[in-house]
Amino acid sequence: MKSSAARATLAVSKWRLLLALLLFPRPGPAQSIDFPAFPDVAAEAGLTLMNLSGEGANDYIVEANGNGAAFLDYDGDGDQDLLITNGSTIARYREGGDPVAALFSNTDGVFEDVTGPAGLGARGWAFGVCAADYDNDGDVDVYLTANGPNLLYRNNGDGTFEERGAEAGVADRGWGTNCAFGDYDRDGDVDLYVANYLTFDDTVIARRGSDVCLYMAALNVFCGPKGLAGEADVLFRNDGDGAFSDVTAAAGIADPGNYGFGAVFTDFDNDGWPDIYVANDSVENLMFRNTGGGAFEELGMISGTALNLFGKAQAGMGLAVGDYDNDGQFDIYVTHFAEDTNTLYRNLGDMFFADVTAASGAARASRPHVGWGTEFVDLDNDGWLDLFVANGHVYPGIDTLNEASRYLQPKEVYRNRRDGTFEEISRELGGDLTVPHPARGAAFGDYDDDGDIDVVVVNTNAPPSLYRNDGGNARHWIGFRLRAASGNPDAIGARVEVDAGGRTQVREVRSGGSYLSHNDMRLHFGLGDAERVDAVRIRWPGGRTETREGMDAGRYVTIREEGP
Repeated sequence: MKSSAARATLAVSKWRLLLALLLFPRPGPAQSIDFPAFPDVAAEAGLTLMNLSGEGANDYIVEANGNGAAFLDYDGDGDQDLLITNGSTIARYREGGDPVAALFSNTDGVFEDVTGPAGLGARGWAFGVCAADYDNDGDVDVYLTANGPNLLYRNNGDGTFEERGAEAGVADRGWGTNCAFGDYDRDGDVDLYVANYLTFDDTVIARRGSDVCLYMAALNVFCGPKGLAGEADVLFRNDGDGAFSDVTAAAGIADPGNYGFGAVFTDFDNDGWPDIYVANDSVENLMFRNTGGGAFEELGMISGTALNLFGKAQAGMGLAVGDYDNDGQFDIYVTHFAEDTNTLYRNLGDMFFADVTAASGAARASRPHVGWGTEFVDLDNDGWLDLFVANGHVYPGIDTLNEASRYLQPKEVYRNRRDGTFEEISRELGGDLTVPHPARGAAFGDYDDDGDIDVVVVNTNAPPSLYRNDGGNARHWIGFRLRAASGNPDAIGARVEVDAGGRTQVREVRSGGSYLSHNDMRLHFGLGDAERVDAVRIRWPGGRTETREGMDAGRYVTIREEGP
């Protein structure tokens, strides 16, 4: 006889299946393509530095997972600068590793490597990056995850940084992957969530000679993650004095070591308190609801976001959050491994989600690919969020199997059809998006300030790709940079609703996301044919709300919170 918990889980699964079948129609005939082009302009923009992640054979799992990138304005000049993390090789890591990051200053859309002058000279094996003004001094700081220790670079405000990870208590010597800043206790100081992957031992965990690490037709591959010891995630509370405290257990963050990858702070139930969602590799995902009292409750299974529609744990890697159907609630998209599909969870309200992947048309195109960096982003400024996915296999030997999947893979671009469904159009767009790469992290932002969103993608053991959006600004748009009145100057966690053209769109200021990456924190809204915004409603991180009336489109607007 089934337990009450088992019956409840079965009931939820059946309910999710019914919703997935009923809530959305199957995609109709393909629309004609009226969409921007995305040429890869990395070389002409000055992004030619080689990324390093292993020696190419991927004998160890640490070599396969790649690196991330961040759009951020580190020098306060209004341009989006770029930071790209870097790995190493096993042999060089044993001797101290390689430079953990490269920082590029943006001048009129051209990037200059300023890593040395900026003081980012540490060596090791880095993975992810997120950014925030953790000490509330008006300058954006940078946190880098690594195969231990992690690094916290405090911005000195003069174009240089100082590493303070150990001093601040956030060095965390595990294998860090995604990170995110968010003010979970709403005290005005941003806190830090670090997803950890597994315990890696380069002396014993190799591919060759193993009879248990196989893939498909007896292809020898690196071992893991299954069979290796996972490492638990960590929640650090900002103490407001330049230091953090590990409050993982006290806050109810119960992670047994679930091979963490994607992590994000987002207010999923719109109660004013940021929740945490974690995409895990090969095991169930975690949904931590913020109870508002400095603690969380885990609702992954109950919310419908732990597994896919068929009750299967997937290889959660990249993570996108956005309101793709413009119903005022933030939905979730998670990228996965080949021979599976990426997963789209539609937010139904009250912390319940439905897996609508197949019904939305966002399933089939992803099956041959290993998905990594991803984001909900309005690429054509029509007022509806599209989807972008960066792909690349982890097994170089996959090409010998004569299968549909390849080691080098193209991008996926899903155009929002404005009816709850998507249309994958990368082949129709053609150009550089279809050129295969070993892609991993992806960051999204308007680096040339022309009103449409561009994409930088980190390629393992190759230079990055910078996909410039050519044509998205043919439709109207508006962007916002928020400045809070006190504490958390970048207003991370603020919710903004825009009324324009007869519809309402919602965005949220976030730190971290995609895969190992961090996006431009300015909020971008495509407006379609609307030349003017009717109203802007802001809920600031501390809970105060205000409305601004009437704004012209075609510009970035700085909005400062009104004082108490």
